[in-house]
Amino acid sequence: MTLNPSYPVSVAPMIDKTDRYFRQMMRLLTKHTLLYTEMIAAAAIIHGDRHRLLDFDSVEKPLSLQIGTGSPEDAARAVKIAQDWDFDEINLNVGCPSDRVQSGEFGACLMAEPQRVAAILEAMKSATDKPVTVKHRIGIRSQTRGVSMETYEELVEFVRSIQPIGVQRYTVHARIAILEGLSPKENRDIPPLRYSEVYRLKQDFPELAVEINGGIKTHGQIAEHLNYVDAVMLGRAAYDDPYLFSEMDTRYFNSTGPVPTRREVIEQAFELLEAWHAQGKNARNLVWPILELFAGLPGTRKWKRMLSQPIPPKKSVHEFLSAALDQAPERWLDVRGIDVSAT
Repeated sequence: MTLNPSYPVSVAPMIDKTDRYFRQMMRLLTKHTLLYTEMIAAAAIIHGDRHRLLDFDSVEKPLSLQIGTGSPEDAARAVKIAQDWDFDEINLNVGCPSDRVQSGEFGACLMAEPQRVAAILEAMKSATDKPVTVKHRIGIRSQTRGVSMETYEELVEFVRSIQPIGVQRYTVHARIAILEGLSPKENRDIPPLRYSEVYRLKQDFPELAVEINGGIKTHGQIAEHLNYVDAVMLGRAAYDDPYLFSEMDTRYFNSTGPVPTRREVIEQAFELLEAWHAQGKNARNLVWPILELFAGLPGTRKWKRMLSQPIPPKKSVHEFLSAALDQAPERWLDVRGIDVSAT
């Protein structure tokens, strides 16, 4: 039986990006796109400040908790703890190539140990009634570990090893991870994209829900990928061009509601920023999710420059934000949806 991916579009988990403030801002643009927490180490959930790590507002749902761990025991304990927070699903990170993550024996390096990944996923499933999913690469290369998993056949072997666990969705970053010599950022750019291998994986395993990730930036690309796989995950596009998400609900979730204008998004975002500022947060440090609302449009520079500057000591947050809105490109504020003639 083919697994239902439930969410044809998602925003990738990103360290220092997909926090609570970002997610609430994204919900002003799309109500149905699946969002993720940042990757949270299972050990941090077990031993750390759980409320700081796991708390979220109900508006952020649907929301997936992504955990990182190399231990089945820690995975089960962390997932059991997270049950009280009612995430919509729990995801295992088997794709992050950072040195810090590798030192903890989790992330992309786990692809070299598929039986260990299977044990972790099985432990997660035993601890929750929520769907369990996995995010991984098409392969890895590590001189230190003496591992070179770079062929399609090795990807298939990895998937076959964890298939019996009954994972609900396989999110596949269509690049290998090079575990030495490249930074995480370089690992998102330098290894070539090999979309055809993710397509082939879906073709060879039609019963699996397969989601594709890597370098996807436009609705045209999303639509093309959905011809071959069940779902599409976008990463940097969510903060490089957030207004792209204004049409996600109508295009992919059969929503009949109106596409929000940029003005509507900004006004609601400013209400959030003022509320957060009243709670002791620095509003100026939380504006980045909306900085690129006018990405690629004439006049965006003034908006970004105004919103990025420190709040003057004698100005209230409301005055600061109002002054920023005055610098927004007026022509595009009330356009409902993506105007293909804009550029």
